[in-house]
Amino acid sequence: MKYAIIIPDGCSDFPVAELGDKTPLQAANIPQMDAVAAQGLVGRTDNTPAHFPAGSEVANMVLFGYDPNQYFTGRAPIEAAAQGIELGPHDWAIRCNLVSIVDQVMVDFTAGHISTEEATSLLGSLSAAVEDPRLEFAPGVSYRNLLIYRGSEGTAAPFSADTRTRAPHDLTDLPVTDDYPRGPGSDLLTELMQRSVPLFAQHEVNKARTAAGKTACSNIWLWGQGGGPSLPSFESRFGLQGVMITAVDLLRGLAALIGWDRIEVDGATGYLDTNYVGKGQAALEALDKYDVVCVHVEATDEASHEGRVDEKIKALEAIDTHVVAPVHEKLKGMGEYRLLVLPDHPTPCSTKKHTHGAVPLAICGSDISSSGQTYSEATAAQSAIEFSDGWTMMQQFIQGKW
Repeated sequence: MKYAIIIPDGCSDFPVAELGDKTPLQAANIPQMDAVAAQGLVGRTDNTPAHFPAGSEVANMVLFGYDPNQYFTGRAPIEAAAQGIELGPHDWAIRCNLVSIVDQVMVDFTAGHISTEEATSLLGSLSAAVEDPRLEFAPGVSYRNLLIYRGSEGTAAPFSADTRTRAPHDLTDLPVTDDYPRGPGSDLLTELMQRSVPLFAQHEVNKARTAAGKTACSNIWLWGQGGGPSLPSFESRFGLQGVMITAVDLLRGLAALIGWDRIEVDGATGYLDTNYVGKGQAALEALDKYDVVCVHVEATDEASHEGRVDEKIKALEAIDTHVVAPVHEKLKGMGEYRLLVLPDHPTPCSTKKHTHGAVPLAICGSDISSSGQTYSEATAAQSAIEFSDGWTMMQQFIQGKW
């Protein structure tokens, strides 16, 4: 049996007035996703438990069958795994966004999608200014970076499970308040964020960006902290070897933690301009080698964060044409198979934020009967198939009878 999973990140949405009260999924021309639903079934799964943040860090862990109550320690440790950064028993990883705050309003949590080269330069200057051997700034991709706190035996780390931070993408167009971070270690995180402001204001990177009419990076934003997680491998649980195709460190890290290989695709950016064709082709080649092939596409989520309904529809249609279509076609010629299409969480364009709630899934395969449905939030809501604990869905997908 071959398995494929396609994740259009954050594609689930609310009805949009300018689309005639349709969601982007309903308005988009997605005949291939509709074919998956029609030839198989639709349902819904809740990947964002109410007591966890409604973000990709929890939602994707849940999607792959891992109960966050047992395994989730924070977002940043997952991304650290993507970079091969090992966390000792006294170490913590903290997500370090480069952001643009103007008049105390979060105008851009990506600092204008700052380049990796620019981000590395800014963080290098901040690291030199801080001169603290406990702190390591680890550049990632664009605005997505990390801060590693290296603890030591006998010295308590400043952070704990009671440390509270907030994701900058949840503050888009909103005032940033003085109450985040808070709790243990919040003074250190706040000091570092404040220290970056005057340094970045005079930095050559920002001078060049301003001269070019680009958004300047005002400071770092620290959040998503946690100690190193330990997850059992996917193969030990399901007896299958998997591979991840993504441009996002969070999914790379999750793949590393569950023992999956990763395939890097040239031109895969994690943004609207990503290489959809390349991702689809990589999946076709991977199906010859692996039991489970997962393609994650961030573009739908990025469009949502920018409130761009038109770009979200374009991204959905590109995923449908260049990923779902070729993958499904190849699977049909490989004997027994199952294909799963679903987002990790909703990201409504109207709010520009990740949201709690169930998402629609579509599954088809050689052993699944036809439902004749289309793929949307509305059809999924009418289905009797529902996973209120989303981490149980993967076992049903892999092992169950439909």
